[in-house]
Amino acid sequence: MSRPGGWWGRKSTPAKVETYTRWSFHFVCLSEMAAVGLPAFGQVGGRLALALSLPVIAHAALGLAVVSRSLDWTRGRRPQPLRLLWTHGALTAALAVTALAVAEHGPPGDDVDTVAGSVFGGVLCFGAGIITLGVRDRRRVLAVVGGFVAGAFLVLLLLGAPALTALGTAAIALAGAGFLAFTAVFSVWLLNAVYALDEARETRARLAVAEERLRFGRDLHDVMGRNLAVIALKSELAVQLARRGRPEAVEQMIEVQRIAQESQREVRDVVRGYRKIDLEAELSGARGVLRAAGIDCEVSGETGGLPGEVQSALGWVVREATTNVLRHGDAKKCTVSVRMPEGRVVLTVQNDGVTAPSGPAGPDGVGGSGLAGLRERLSAVGGTLTAGSVGKSAFRLVAEVPLSSAEAALEVAS
Repeated sequence: MSRPGGWWGRKSTPAKVETYTRWSFHFVCLSEMAAVGLPAFGQVGGRLALALSLPVIAHAALGLAVVSRSLDWTRGRRPQPLRLLWTHGALTAALAVTALAVAEHGPPGDDVDTVAGSVFGGVLCFGAGIITLGVRDRRRVLAVVGGFVAGAFLVLLLLGAPALTALGTAAIALAGAGFLAFTAVFSVWLLNAVYALDEARETRARLAVAEERLRFGRDLHDVMGRNLAVIALKSELAVQLARRGRPEAVEQMIEVQRIAQESQREVRDVVRGYRKIDLEAELSGARGVLRAAGIDCEVSGETGGLPGEVQSALGWVVREATTNVLRHGDAKKCTVSVRMPEGRVVLTVQNDGVTAPSGPAGPDGVGGSGLAGLRERLSAVGGTLTAGSVGKSAFRLVAEVPLSSAEAALEVAS
């Protein structure tokens, strides 16, 4: 059984904004039914209330379809719903004209005029606002709003309304339709901006991974390129000496064997990440990258006096943790601290914006191949790594290295 709120929690931030936008405008359409269509039954009874409310309800229902199709078009999932937009516009104009005709030539009474005026203003404002969701150009948005308002003004004049009354009614319609149109345009802009920012963050994370791969490739090339060239030259020399029966060929092959063994050791160092990494530089880089991604990052603690191998291992922890913060969750704040209690060093990375674990956890709560690699690097200096959720929306990663164990590991390695 899924936990409460799991459906919403599994959504990404852009998907949440899209869902909020979609249902906000659905609520606008439902508000048209509640504010314009249904009150007619309480003010004018009988067939007239039915004749006025049912078309308004149909108009709002069509607006729901326009909202859904227009937002899908905005996100590139469907073609622009031109026929639906024209249909909605025609129905809006027809209902507005019908409401004015009922007010001018329908049954007498203030209640009838009030209901007809409400229908006229409601369908005009809601209709123009909903249609602008399916229009991208600002000039076309202005044309939609201006066209409905100008049409309402002309129809009022044709039906015999005073010019001042027609102008005032048109101004009210302009205010209502303009507000909804502005809301629609701003909502679409905000939705597209959120998706663009999310894509930029994903691109930044992919570039970080690609840069790391290039760095590994450069390191491997630096280690193997020179050694392989020397091995090739010495092997060729040994072949020539052997053909001539010279005893120096054995010495050259011994040298080739030594260089090959040295290359194996250096490759293992590169793969395991044991080449020297400056922890202070990694902390500074993590702070810069996270802040560039819009994440507030605070770094505290001192790194001076730590052995090189400890700095290298903890530097890899900082690098992997930074990548995880960028690629997973929706972090707004990240804190990195380095503490040196007696005889050990503790690195803590904590970020918010985590809704659920990103993968299966290991025995100590650590999941994923990246964190498993960190555990291997830390184990070489006697360190440990723990990670897991803290509270409802935070994730904490703690790397701890006993300095005595790290010094002993260095002595063994040397």
